[in-house]
Amino acid sequence: MAAVQTRSERALNRVAIAAVLVITLIFLAPIYWITSTAFKPRNLATTIPPTVLFQPEISPFVKLFTKRSQLRVAPTPEEYAAAPWWERMVFDGGEKIVRSGRGEVQLSGYPNRFMNSLIVAITSTVLAVGMGTFTAYGFSRFKVKGEADLLFFILSTRMLPPVVVAIPMFLMYRAVGLNDTHWGLIILYTAFNLSFSVWLMKGFIDEIPKEYEEAALVDGYTRMQAFFKIVIPEAATGIAATAVFCFITAWNEYAFALIMTNRRAQTAPPFIPSQVGSGLPDWTVIAAGTFLFLLPVAIFTFLLRNHLLRGMSFGAIRK
Repeated sequence: MAAVQTRSERALNRVAIAAVLVITLIFLAPIYWITSTAFKPRNLATTIPPTVLFQPEISPFVKLFTKRSQLRVAPTPEEYAAAPWWERMVFDGGEKIVRSGRGEVQLSGYPNRFMNSLIVAITSTVLAVGMGTFTAYGFSRFKVKGEADLLFFILSTRMLPPVVVAIPMFLMYRAVGLNDTHWGLIILYTAFNLSFSVWLMKGFIDEIPKEYEEAALVDGYTRMQAFFKIVIPEAATGIAATAVFCFITAWNEYAFALIMTNRRAQTAPPFIPSQVGSGLPDWTVIAAGTFLFLLPVAIFTFLLRNHLLRGMSFGAIRK
């Protein structure tokens, strides 16, 4: 009987391992597709069946960071030989790089948009996690009249899809001069992530015994000193997990960035789809922009992976 159970358990384990592998491959397939397309020549990006083996090149990244136009007249052999190696890649694709009157290469808008995304996502994450931690501490440690109603009201701000409030927010922002500004998006993303931050951090802080702070208060610590020296270190894993989710939400947000910004404060998500070539869309350039856009989130999550794994099991929200 034990041998039969052992065989059945092994079979179940194999099925579970196979299911995990299949699910992993399904989730990794789009990442592989984007990454491979980012390094393909343009003529291999849309082949049917898809081209798996190819000679990688970086011409999509050159096109991503530079302004270009259709090549109407082929360059002479002397012009082609005198051009930098990365510009010859653009020539081979039937395009040319736009230069200023002084001969300087004109950069595309992607670097500025990428920097805007970093500024907005990092600042809004710091503000949302910081204010959410203070608010969660107040709800966790003090008796607040109507606590349940207040927490529900905070959570209700996430119940409406962003597109529902985008137009009213656009009109209000235009009236106060926050349209197409970094602070406009930062305030918006902070407000949008604050409810999630409060609820998640309250679960983490509830897990920290109050006796730690009471002992610190007896030793002469003020409430604020006990918060920063006792609660914050203990809640570091929860802060890291909350920061990852808030950063991903702000980094990937598309609807508000599309409607609220135009050029000065526009982030990368609405800009990447606009990168088209001469005539037909250049999917290699779009893939290159998407590939670079994935890197900050992947690096940030990788650096906080230990805190994130422990934080997901440490901060269960309880009622």
